[in-house]
Amino acid sequence: MKQQEINYWIACMLNKHERVSDLNITAGKPLQVECDGILVPVDVEPPVESLTPFQTEVFALNLIGPNQRLLRDLITRGSCDLSYSLNDEVRFRVNVFYQKGMISIVLRKLETKIPTIENFNFPPAFNLMAKERNGLILFTGATGTGKTTSMAAILNKINHERAVHVVTLEDPIEYVHPHKMATFNQREMGTDFDQFASGLRAALRQAPKVILVGEIRDRETLEIALTAAETGHVVFSSLHTIDAGQTINRILGMFEHDEQEQIRTRVADTIRWVVSQRLPPRVGGGRIAAMEILCTSLRVKDLILNGESEDKTFYNVVKAGSASHMRTFDQHLMELFDQGLITEETAISYSSHRSEIKRGLDTIKSSRGEKTSSIDGLAMDVPEEEDNPFGRS
Repeated sequence: MKQQEINYWIACMLNKHERVSDLNITAGKPLQVECDGILVPVDVEPPVESLTPFQTEVFALNLIGPNQRLLRDLITRGSCDLSYSLNDEVRFRVNVFYQKGMISIVLRKLETKIPTIENFNFPPAFNLMAKERNGLILFTGATGTGKTTSMAAILNKINHERAVHVVTLEDPIEYVHPHKMATFNQREMGTDFDQFASGLRAALRQAPKVILVGEIRDRETLEIALTAAETGHVVFSSLHTIDAGQTINRILGMFEHDEQEQIRTRVADTIRWVVSQRLPPRVGGGRIAAMEILCTSLRVKDLILNGESEDKTFYNVVKAGSASHMRTFDQHLMELFDQGLITEETAISYSSHRSEIKRGLDTIKSSRGEKTSSIDGLAMDVPEEEDNPFGRS
């Protein structure tokens, strides 16, 4: 297989569907693309009914090229990350990895158009995040839930409104920001720096006002991010956690018991926002972002410092914090259902507390005059009139 054949396969996969998000190359399966969360096979000429281990290996080697570092990572660590461009028109974030001794590849399609808060209908809280002068702002969720897109929209807002130096540390670079009012220096892991921790440490000497760290993967990176946030920088980063409360607890859990008092104080002083994201299917096709948003408040700081209890939880504080632009997943899902953007089943399956969201959905349906139960024909058993002691005489 030659480079032209690889690019032909990629082009065929992209043309399969207008909403392709990922390309999946796995031995024993045909070429596949993920569309709206579903894997779909792709036909090419000549046909490929089942990829062989040799084909997937050659595919990977064509993507990696002569880069010895990537080959070393693949051999020693079992996987490697890189970026790939198709004719300078489409860019991909690529992960090559071993499974059962064979190579598989997943290519995530990257958007070339920089997102804006307005075009993506992001919440007004994003505009407030763009104005922050210091502190830590975290975006969390599973892979592919739009964390990078959200952070790019906020950086784009900063780029148009503030004359500041922005340093990004990415793996790989996804959105390329042109210089507007802000000055952007975007660094890619493996090419411009080796690890997030060392790249972040170096960034502190590069006089930025805004720093983006692609992902906080370990305690060392977290500690440097906290230091940066404490010393007058605003730091954006991501974590793989399912909601705002778990994010705080995950951060605290990275430290030993005897360090808890100090780290709780540091986190309470530096956290500004936590945005958790999920991507439920939209009615009519496509996906839509559901977001849980936590903003630092006195009640949030108290929970960070003293921990949660049965009555005081991050969920309850976020639920009651609409005046501070806070909202839970369940509140946003109910809003999306009310707008007709997602189905009832979707809202329930993507919720955090099913019993609570079911009550909320029933309230919405009741206000529309819709049935809230599938049980029909209920009636009281009433005796015949002659046997009814409360009947007419």
